[in-house]
Amino acid sequence: MVQDYSDNNKRIAKNTLLLYFRMLLTMGISLYTSRVVLDVLGVVDFGIYNVVGGFVAMFIFISGAMTTATQRFLSFEIGKGEKGNLQSLFSTLVIIHFILAIIVLVLAETVGLWFLNTHMNFPKERYVAANWVFQFSVFTFLINVVSVPYNAAIVAYEHMKAFAYVSIVDVCLKLLVVYMLLSISTYDKLIVYAFFLALIAITLRVIYGIYCNRKFKECRCNFVWNKTYGMNMLSFVSWNLIGSIAGVAKEQGINVLLNIFFGATVNAARGIAHQVLNAVTGFVSNFQLAMNPQIVKLYALGEKKEMFKIVFKGSKYSYLLLLFLSLPVIIETPFILGVWLKSVPEYTVVFIRLILITALIDSLSGTLIISMHASGKVRDYQIIVGGLSLLTLPLTYVLFRMNYPPYMAMVVGMIISLLCHFARLLLLKKSIGIPFTEFVKNVTFRCFCVSFFSLIVPLWYYYHIQNDNWLSFLSVVIITVCSTICTIYMLGLSKDEKMFVRHKMYLAMKYFLAK
Repeated sequence: MVQDYSDNNKRIAKNTLLLYFRMLLTMGISLYTSRVVLDVLGVVDFGIYNVVGGFVAMFIFISGAMTTATQRFLSFEIGKGEKGNLQSLFSTLVIIHFILAIIVLVLAETVGLWFLNTHMNFPKERYVAANWVFQFSVFTFLINVVSVPYNAAIVAYEHMKAFAYVSIVDVCLKLLVVYMLLSISTYDKLIVYAFFLALIAITLRVIYGIYCNRKFKECRCNFVWNKTYGMNMLSFVSWNLIGSIAGVAKEQGINVLLNIFFGATVNAARGIAHQVLNAVTGFVSNFQLAMNPQIVKLYALGEKKEMFKIVFKGSKYSYLLLLFLSLPVIIETPFILGVWLKSVPEYTVVFIRLILITALIDSLSGTLIISMHASGKVRDYQIIVGGLSLLTLPLTYVLFRMNYPPYMAMVVGMIISLLCHFARLLLLKKSIGIPFTEFVKNVTFRCFCVSFFSLIVPLWYYYHIQNDNWLSFLSVVIITVCSTICTIYMLGLSKDEKMFVRHKMYLAMKYFLAK
């Protein structure tokens, strides 16, 4: 069993490295394409694309619940070994997602179209383009819905290199689209952009389908419905819908409110902030993605003690990794935006800073969420945590009605995220016996202390130099990185972890000296 756990750790490390390779390449290309797309489309059209695409994503409250359930059930079934019936489960999942796609299509083409043309705030001459973007976004969304079982199978089988390769194809195609936009002059660039993104979605769907059919013989749909699996999925999903609706309200619902109260320009600022968020948090997401199947499989085997170890370390390492990556960005946001973009929409700086702080809080809960899904005991969790998250939308609406600035939406979201974190811990203590006090002391409190002490020296230096040039930027980044590394080592790591780091450093120095 010890060897099995060692193999698990090696597998997590290998998959994480593969996903990091994917992330480094995709991040660089994505940041470049975002810059060009903003410049080519203009602030208003860029905002329209973000809010319309986000509005379509509001229907993700259905598919989001299904995605979580699909990954959980596939990983759990694999964890059973020969006792599982993967082919029957997979066929049932594919049927469910096709039905789901039809439901989303009906809702989008009725309620969605009505809301888009009666309540959204766009310039009059851009409503035709907005409707085309809506249709292409709906089509892209439907393709992604029917792809969920195939993507989930790749995660469950831990074939992360497939994600790495397909992601490279994805960003390269998007880069090609950007160059095409630069050469187009006779067509509406916003409509053309949405069309080609839909075309890319079809291409990726075909690639994932072919890969799963060739690599996993169990993942071939024979369109046979398994009543037991179907009922279990629907029971699991029915409660997860609360959490998915809450997630949509917290993200896409806020996007719609920003459009109604402040217009498309503010949506452009939030779209840029999310581009930065995706670039920075992608590293942590990949790390957690590599751990998730192991958490579910260990729970299926009844190995709770080993599962808790992964949950604790996963939460802490996710936070510390994100802190290391995000602190320089948070401090030097104005300079980074000035170099990256030709024109920076108003509120972009404060949006980025608040969104990254919220992401730090959320990173503590990634493995906690997977643990709850692994247990299958999601009713109370979704009611309480989902209910708290749902408060984001009405509270933000009230603040906007009272003429508060748009960044108050992010402040509300940050506070709600912190409350949800502690609610998750209390619920996990009740449902699967996770040690609440130990987690708060050794993970949550320790991480917050690292954040506080890491900021002292960099902030003092930043506010005393205030020079908008590369030399001051690089000096702030170096000081921030050094401060964060030292604080993580002194306060963030346990005694055993410090010994492990010292041992690895000793081996590395010995190796280089020998060379």
